[in-house]
Amino acid sequence: MSEKDNKNQSVEEKIEEIKNAVEQEATEAEQNETEQPAADAGQVFEDMTEEDRQLAELEAALEAARQEAADNKDLALRTKAEAENIRRRAENDVVSARKYAIEKFAAELLAVVDSIEQGLQLKAENEESKAIQDGMELTLKMMLSTLEKFGVEQLNPLEEVFDPQLHEAMTMVPSPEHESNTVIDVFQKGYTLNGRLIRPARVVVAQ
Repeated sequence: MSEKDNKNQSVEEKIEEIKNAVEQEATEAEQNETEQPAADAGQVFEDMTEEDRQLAELEAALEAARQEAADNKDLALRTKAEAENIRRRAENDVVSARKYAIEKFAAELLAVVDSIEQGLQLKAENEESKAIQDGMELTLKMMLSTLEKFGVEQLNPLEEVFDPQLHEAMTMVPSPEHESNTVIDVFQKGYTLNGRLIRPARVVVAQ
């Protein structure tokens, strides 16, 4: 091979190398352009996923806060209702204590009233005993009036219909003159305190 041929071959090789280098650069540039949008898209996707995650966390926190607020409101309402019930029970207890504070005391006085009434059933044989009975009648009226001022009322159901809530039937007897279930005699008068029975009237009832 001549020297001229060698030179031509060397030039062709260099041209080929340059051509290969240019093609390689073009290929790399094209790959870079293709990969860059993909990388950008991946970044955007990652950012959107993070936003979604944060939004989900915020929504969950908001829902938890709403539930907690609802629970607290329910607790507050129940606490308020319970406090109101306690207040009402306390007021009722106070009222009841005031109304029935003398119940035991009144019940003890009833024995004295019974004794006076039994004494008045005795027939006065002379002026002296008549004066004593008059004094006893006055004492009985004063005592019943005093008891009435404090809410104690006497039950004397003679000729009334028998009421098992207020009366205690000692016996039942036939009585053509009375309707059935009528009180025809009273052994012992009954008493109530502000509407509450403290002693039933003991009676005889017609069959």
